[in-house]
Amino acid sequence: MTTYVISVPGTFTGGAGPDTRTELARALRPEDPHRTHLGTEEDLDVLTVNDDDTFTLRLTVDAGSGPEAEREAKRIAASALSAVGLDESRAPLGPAAVTGIDSEG
Repeated sequence: MTTYVISVPGTFTGGAGPDTRTELARALRPEDPHRTHLGTEEDLDVLTVNDDDTFTLRLTVDAGSGPEAEREAKRIAASALSAVGLDESRAPLGPAAVTGIDSEG
């Protein structure tokens, strides 16, 4: 298994206030990239939100391949969004992409 850092973009279409964003970051804490060498070195936050309500989730995933890691990251992201009350219509996700491979995980 390899530890991947995966970026998953999305958009808050119905808005997501500070409390929702805090809850989302908390729900994703186990996948926080800061727990990896790459995440710490690059200072990758688990949730970044832009002024236009687009966002990026950066998650660590242990997987056998990049495509497997991307699928797992999308599953984790969708689950966390659902847990804070945001469904696919209120926070659609874009394609996941490998941001990096942790070399010292």
